[in-house]
Amino acid sequence: MGVRLLFDQFSDIQGRIDIGDVRQAGDTPGYDDGVAVVPRRGWAALREEEAERFRPDADTPLSMTIELVSQDLPVFASDDLQARVDAAAALDPLEGRWPHRRLACTASPPGQLTSTEDSTTGHRIGLHVDNFDRLTYSARQNSRRRLCLNLGPGTRYLLVGDRDIKEICRALGCDQDRYYPHTDDLRRYVADGHTLRCLRIRLDPGEGYIAPTEFLPHDGSTAGMREWSLAAFWLG
Repeated sequence: MGVRLLFDQFSDIQGRIDIGDVRQAGDTPGYDDGVAVVPRRGWAALREEEAERFRPDADTPLSMTIELVSQDLPVFASDDLQARVDAAAALDPLEGRWPHRRLACTASPPGQLTSTEDSTTGHRIGLHVDNFDRLTYSARQNSRRRLCLNLGPGTRYLLVGDRDIKEICRALGCDQDRYYPHTDDLRRYVADGHTLRCLRIRLDPGEGYIAPTEFLPHDGSTAGMREWSLAAFWLG
């Protein structure tokens, strides 16, 4: 199935989404043993005919789609991190549509190709799949989605691979019902020469996404940005 992105008209997302290829990090400083999957240099604006490939059909469960969302934010001093963290704790995400219990907040400096770090090593992990619900291959599509909001002050990106982890596992022969998909499967898939493209979706302050992050390879990015930004997360 891969990425399924909810949108009404192409004009709603035109100029906001780019598409490109991926590579393994190799000797790029700060990444896991060179095997982490990261975007290649060079992005192209997503064209309308490409966007239609990612539109869900009538049989696509909402739980397997990406929704782009927005939330009114307070006015912050440009460098006030704690005020943003406090605001995230007090938010009623999307006016009651989402649980109040926040999962985490992550402040990202500008200029990061990908943003998620392994807390045990301090190395960035690149595109990955989450594992909060720890569901097996056969049930993976039932994992809860995650809400992320950008609380600024800078703009950031959502990176998302165009193949889901079940497609990746099938290509590797790891499609047994009781198999537990993992980020290592994504890395092996790319190392073996399989094709994976990556969407880059711009998120200005107050914008965010609801996405199946245990089903789709993803990460954040602040590449090319001049300001840090705070991402707040809620698990659905």
